[in-house]
Amino acid sequence: MHSPDSAPLILTLALDADSQAHFNDLRQLHFPKERNYLQAHVTLFHHLPAIERPAIEAELQALTSTLPPLPLRVTGLRFLGRGVAYDLENSVLQQLHKQLQTTWTPWLTPQDQQRLKPHITVQNKVDPAVARALHEKLTAQFAPFEATGLGLLLWAYRGGPWEKLREFQFMSEVA
Repeated sequence: MHSPDSAPLILTLALDADSQAHFNDLRQLHFPKERNYLQAHVTLFHHLPAIERPAIEAELQALTSTLPPLPLRVTGLRFLGRGVAYDLENSVLQQLHKQLQTTWTPWLTPQDQQRLKPHITVQNKVDPAVARALHEKLTAQFAPFEATGLGLLLWAYRGGPWEKLREFQFMSEVA
C-alpha cells in the first residue's frame, strides 16, 4: 500500500455530465461487477510522481486557464482483446498531452511516454469471446457523437478506487 504522500498520481479528462452518465451506464452494464469501482474515465497519464505534485498542479492550472472546453468526437469502438472501449478524437487534447509529455519527460513511465490514444473503457478483463460479442453488438449500433472535455482531474492511486485530489476546469467560453 502506498503512503498518502507517495501514492502515484493519475491525470484524466473531465467529461460533461451527460457524457459521463452515458459512459458510466455502459460501464455498469458491461464491466465485471467485482472490478467496477471506478467511474468511466479518459486517462491521460497513468503514473505521475506524488513528490512532484506542486509542480504538476501549477502546470495544470496554467494550461487549463487558457483553454476553452474541448469538443470531443466519439468516433468508434475499439476491441481490447479482453474488453471494449470508445475512441475519442480532439487535436487540441493531443497537443495538450504532447506538451505535458515534453514538460514531464523525466518523470514519465514507458506507458505515459506513448502517443495518446484517448478512449473510454466500458468493459475490461472479461473472456475474449464475451468482449468480441459486445464489440460487435456496440459497433452495429454505433453512430458517431459528441462529448465535451470540461477540464482535467488529478487523482491519487491507492491500490483500488482512486482519490480525487483536484479539478482543473477549462476556462469558460467567451459569450
